[in-house]
Amino acid sequence: MAEAGSKSLTRLLKGAAQVEPFELRAVLIGFAYNFFLFGSYMILRPIRDAMGTTYGAFNQLFLGTLIGTLIAVPIFGAAASRFKISTLLPWIYGFIALTLVGFHVLFARGHEARWVAGAFFIWISVFNLVIISVLWSLMADIFSRDQAKRLFGLISAGGSAGAAVGPAITALFVTIVGTNTLLLISAAGFVVTAGLVVMLEREKKKLYAAGHDSQNTTLDHRLPGNPFRGFGLVLRSPYLRGIAAFTLLMTWTGTFLYIDLQNMIRGAYADADARARVFAIMDLIVNVAAIAIQIFGTSRLVARFGVRTGLVLNAFVMIVGFCAVAVAPVLGVLMVFQVVRRISQYALAQPSRQMLFTLVDQESKYKAKTVIDTVAYRGGDYIAAQSQAWLQAIGFGVPGIAATGIGLCGIWWRFGRRLGRRYDATPGKISDADDAMV
Repeated sequence: MAEAGSKSLTRLLKGAAQVEPFELRAVLIGFAYNFFLFGSYMILRPIRDAMGTTYGAFNQLFLGTLIGTLIAVPIFGAAASRFKISTLLPWIYGFIALTLVGFHVLFARGHEARWVAGAFFIWISVFNLVIISVLWSLMADIFSRDQAKRLFGLISAGGSAGAAVGPAITALFVTIVGTNTLLLISAAGFVVTAGLVVMLEREKKKLYAAGHDSQNTTLDHRLPGNPFRGFGLVLRSPYLRGIAAFTLLMTWTGTFLYIDLQNMIRGAYADADARARVFAIMDLIVNVAAIAIQIFGTSRLVARFGVRTGLVLNAFVMIVGFCAVAVAPVLGVLMVFQVVRRISQYALAQPSRQMLFTLVDQESKYKAKTVIDTVAYRGGDYIAAQSQAWLQAIGFGVPGIAATGIGLCGIWWRFGRRLGRRYDATPGKISDADDAMV
């Protein structure tokens, strides 16, 4: 009976994403890993957003997040040089669980001051990018370029499924058990995630021994270099610099929208729990829609039109959305725009961006990728917050900010087009000799 079920699942996944039998176990564990990771984080995200509205002053929050990120990246680099990759990765998630227990204790003791809300927002914003970057570093260290085209959409669907369950839990239970109890539920999810990382590491070892590990690498070693090695790798490589610029522009334009939406929701809903519920419902809609596209559409779109299409389509959606906001700068339009933007980002832009890292060496997959996924991301947040404040100071309203966003999206589209063309034209690895953008 179990064997028949396994064969049926294999046929289903092969039809959805052309999963080969020898890949099945690694893909399923990767799916579950992504599910529990995003489910645990998305329980926290609506709470984080509500804490952000409690604190206000988003330019301060984004500055604090950027500083925290600049501190966290060298710490990660130092840990990668000191511990084996196989030891480091699961312990990252265990450490996150411990910090959530610490915040639970603070809130349980009545420490609900504005500074605690700000600290919670900053910490969640710092670690969420690190944990996601680590996940995709491991995926890019297991699967090849061609496998990534077939499988990353399906693995991403695990994250979208978890991201749908997480906010649903928050929306249903936040008014019953309160935000503090949800922190413990999230912490338990991160413990499960750590266990799944261990399972996936073992699967990679089996694939390597059987000759199926397409990246031909192991995790039983440390990564060389000093804590700032990742920054140097990015600065020396035109290809990695292009990914960093793409990531910064994607975040910059998205944060423009995020801040406007935060301000309007804060004005429309006075209660923090009500605001958390609104954010949770939006997250639920986004991720339910993204799941279907990731399972049945991402791999087919990339196979037919190339990674370039997956990278540039999100920028096109942003241009259309900013035009709509410029014409009708009201809460309803902003909410619809945010939902559509995030669906296109999660279903297409993010899996396509992660595929780009299958062409680089193992050290770049972990150290340089962490720099790009954290510093470029949070740098985009901070630049967006500062530039939006400056634009408002000189008299720009929501329509003027939307017009600025359209211009930025044009530059972002160009970087996506160049990166996608380079990826689609490269059959193997990118070496130092030919590392140049085209």
